[in-house]
Amino acid sequence: MLEKIISLDKSVFIFLNGLGSEKFDTLWLFLTNQAAWIPFFAFIWWLIKKKIGTKQAFYLLLTILVLVLFTDQTCNLVKNSVQRLRPCNTEDLKSIIRIVKCSDTYSFFSGHATNSTAVSLFIFLLFRKDYKYLWLIFIWPIIFGFSRIYLGMHFPSDILVGYVYGAICGVVAYRISKYLYLKKLIFK
Repeated sequence: MLEKIISLDKSVFIFLNGLGSEKFDTLWLFLTNQAAWIPFFAFIWWLIKKKIGTKQAFYLLLTILVLVLFTDQTCNLVKNSVQRLRPCNTEDLKSIIRIVKCSDTYSFFSGHATNSTAVSLFIFLLFRKDYKYLWLIFIWPIIFGFSRIYLGMHFPSDILVGYVYGAICGVVAYRISKYLYLKKLIFK
């Protein structure tokens, strides 16, 4: 059963990765870089600050930083325990896939997908009633996740598991924050 899942994962990866073209490589390299999203983050920061004020926004920013630190480190712990090679480092795939970027670190599961989903869902849950189009924040993890497949860095299952784990972490962070807020421990 597991071998069938891995085989399907590789097949879907080969298909999606094969959709790429050299003329778009620069775009996807740009989109996979966290720094490319700074204007997006600044806009989200502005929306949050506008809604809850500077002091509370800084508390929220600290919460988000803790969330990213937690998800990133647990993701790395799993990566180093599972030790699944990235597609770009997998011998039977190297000759048939497009490798735009590679890394010597492990693949399972995607930190980009995890972090972007956790933060997006956390912010969405906090402010969904305040901003009608806030659901658009989920474009970030979708593009971020696909960029990892396009570049040859992650299998689709790495991305999907990252999305699920990120969603769980985002919901837990939201519930903890709401609890602490109700207890008046934060957002005073």
